[in-house]
Amino acid sequence: MLKIAVLGGRDTVMGFKALGLDVFPATNAEEAKKIFASLTHEAENEYAIIYVEENLAVFLEHEISKYKNVPSPAVILIPGREGSLGLASAALKAAVEKAVGTDIL
Repeated sequence: MLKIAVLGGRDTVMGFKALGLDVFPATNAEEAKKIFASLTHEAENEYAIIYVEENLAVFLEHEISKYKNVPSPAVILIPGREGSLGLASAALKAAVEKAVGTDIL
């Protein structure tokens, strides 16, 4: 059975634990890179969806871009406690534009 992972700051991810999701708190960019690599490792790829906090996604941009055109895992950016940086809405807009062929948002 495939799972859902949440990668982000401790304050952001702990709420998702109550929902039964696997949470992976990271305190810095290097730790986030290591966790993301382990979550997406081919042999252990048990996650269908990986939510990544925008604050850390900035540092994982290259790694995340590898999964834009593959069905699994779906990497979805979420805002952190401090609020949105606009990365999630920009990614959604780009995906919709690619699917529809024009900017409808």
